Amino acid sequence: MRVLFVIFPATAHFHPIVPLAWALRAAGHEVRVATHAGITDTIGAAGLTTVPVGDTEALRHVVELSKDPGLLGELDSGLTLDTEHADDWETTWLRTVRSLSVFGHALDDLVAVCRNWQPDLVVWDPFCVPAAIAARLTGAAHVRCLWGQDNVAWLRARAREQAGHSGPDEILARLMEPLLETHGLDYDDELLLGQWTIDPSLDGLRLSTGLPTLPMRQLPYHGAATPPRWLDERSSRPRVCLTLGVGGRGRQLFAETGVSLTDTVTGLSTLDIELLVTLDPGQWPADTRLPDNVRLIDYVPLDLLLPSCEAVIHHGGTGTFNAAVAHQVLQLIVPMPFWEEPANARHLRESGAGETIEPAVFSADALRDGLARLLRQPAYRDGTRKLYEEYLLAPAPHSLVADLESLTRTHRSTPTGNTT
Repeated sequence: MRVLFVIFPATAHFHPIVPLAWALRAAGHEVRVATHAGITDTIGAAGLTTVPVGDTEALRHVVELSKDPGLLGELDSGLTLDTEHADDWETTWLRTVRSLSVFGHALDDLVAVCRNWQPDLVVWDPFCVPAAIAARLTGAAHVRCLWGQDNVAWLRARAREQAGHSGPDEILARLMEPLLETHGLDYDDELLLGQWTIDPSLDGLRLSTGLPTLPMRQLPYHGAATPPRWLDERSSRPRVCLTLGVGGRGRQLFAETGVSLTDTVTGLSTLDIELLVTLDPGQWPADTRLPDNVRLIDYVPLDLLLPSCEAVIHHGGTGTFNAAVAHQVLQLIVPMPFWEEPANARHLRESGAGETIEPAVFSADALRDGLARLLRQPAYRDGTRKLYEEYLLAPAPHSLVADLESLTRTHRSTPTGNTT
């Protein structure tokens, strides 16, 4: 069958789909990835074929955000959802729907791609709602593939409960009605939430939405690279990675807390460790000596880096969290809220697999002391194994192929709406 992946043009959205795309290719299916042309090189490096869509100013800016960490200061915590503390969920819903609208102008391109290539199955990013509309118009089956917590479905359920009907609430209507009217379609939740959903979350992090869901183990993939020679050399000291991600708000940690990178790294270097810092070397002041047990790394994919590490310090992003779980690496999280970081930090803490420090009390000393406890106390190792066992409960991507084939046969339909 032909499978079209539709993704939001950011590396944090692309990397999670690569193992599934290759599982489908290995099973003999044709695979293409539709997104903005600005990340064609990233997709090509993964050995996948790109179909450019949605060349708009808004999406060009998304690509720039993904490639230039200096622009990440524009992001805020407005999309964060912690369902245990969601009193202001309506504001989060409004901001989420606004974010979903960014991909709206890609609809015409996606419809053209689907009509020309005739995919049997469309696998789409939750931020790419027009993909569901294009699939409906052309008769393709379609499934959302999550890259993190299902905030959209959870918030939609709350909005629906409040509105008391199955149609779109006022906030959602602003997104959906302009997209649907042009093509003669009426709204239903399948166009927002898919015919079913692939969810890579750990069991303890998967939100209860009542939707038909296929759990999937998130195999770590963080880009193509040649491993540096030193990576395979045995270290006489525990190797620890400090990373703040390539997207999200992780790199705002130092600006928001008022704690400097140099103080943080210097404090950690007093421990008997080898510290790997995955930041641009240009961020380290030229007039400040780098401690002997610290190595600055421009970029090494985490799935290559973490197997050699005892622990990782990070901002709570799902990509880093899942990679650490997969490689059974201890974690110290300073959650920088953007999507689900507080929930990841809480699950880590409750599983006994690591330490967390809230940004409000973050300091170089607190980070150093937390890491020292993490490396010293064997109980954290038990927690890490517990998280890994939870990770193994979900099937690997290749195990989903037969389900996707079956569901596609069931959900394929005749084209609908306006056909011109």
